[in-house]
Amino acid sequence: MKKLAIFDIDYTITKKETLMELFKYVIKKNKKNLRFLPRAIYCGIMYAIGIYDERKVKETFLRFIDGIKEEELAELVKAFYDERLKNILYDDALEMMKKLKNEGYDIYLISASPEFYVNEFYNIKEVNKVIGTKFGFENGTFVRKMVGNNCKGEEKVRRLKEVLKDEKIEVDFKESYMFSDSLSDKPLLDLVGKPYLINYKKNHDIEILRWK
Repeated sequence: MKKLAIFDIDYTITKKETLMELFKYVIKKNKKNLRFLPRAIYCGIMYAIGIYDERKVKETFLRFIDGIKEEELAELVKAFYDERLKNILYDDALEMMKKLKNEGYDIYLISASPEFYVNEFYNIKEVNKVIGTKFGFENGTFVRKMVGNNCKGEEKVRRLKEVLKDEKIEVDFKESYMFSDSLSDKPLLDLVGKPYLINYKKNHDIEILRWK
């Protein structure tokens, strides 16, 4: 049986929220994309007051890359990783991945962030699997339509088990790890025998690690 070391992404292995970093990166590359800033602010307000759920927020927010060709998006997110994403990783997270990989664990990253760019974390040589929220393409063009559910909470557990079943992998969850900055990941934290909260600001029964 395999042992997993599962990591959330945003604020767990990264110092910043990655989707917002992508938005800022696109604006930096082309100032004309500032025209999407009011929409981003509007989405935040609608979510905060409970009118938009996370699906609606993401589908609306991603207007800034709506209609981009699949090949162009691939080039964009590769540059985004090389120029920005890899520079906001916690050193302690990378060290933990290396340590656990050397101890025989498979490294899984599971995030609510869009899979079309979190797949770039396969650049971390220790990573075995990346799972994120899926978005669709039509005729080779990106569309702002979420495929399936937002990969958060119980959905992370469902997606993980789906992947393990499809790949015929048996896991010893009692000996597995889960690292997250948020209790929104409690379903995954409860699944494993070795859960940890990262930089959590309140006291909790789950052990808290301070990563830099």
